[in-house]
Amino acid sequence: MLYTFAKADYDSQTLARYFAHFTEQDCLVLWQDGVLLPFKHQELFAQLSVPCYALENDIYARNLQQIAPHFVNSYENNESKVRLISLQDFVALTERYFPQVGL
Repeated sequence: MLYTFAKADYDSQTLARYFAHFTEQDCLVLWQDGVLLPFKHQELFAQLSVPCYALENDIYARNLQQIAPHFVNSYENNESKVRLISLQDFVALTERYFPQVGL
């Protein structure tokens, strides 16, 4: 299943409940204001066991590459839990993971 988060106003408990339902067949994509979630809930994202991606356009639109360069340079840093993807990459993920849930 493909989970997409577009908002940043989730509290830790709500986010942890969603994350608890993730399985090996799932994937998480952060877009719009959802790209702020790893900054607000670092401890939850550090424990994330599914692939997690953020749309690079949304990172750059919010100037987050200046705040956390390790976040946007995830190809150079294999320790990063969140990888940046293009819109084209996002389309490929929607083809691979089904069904999709937008939160």
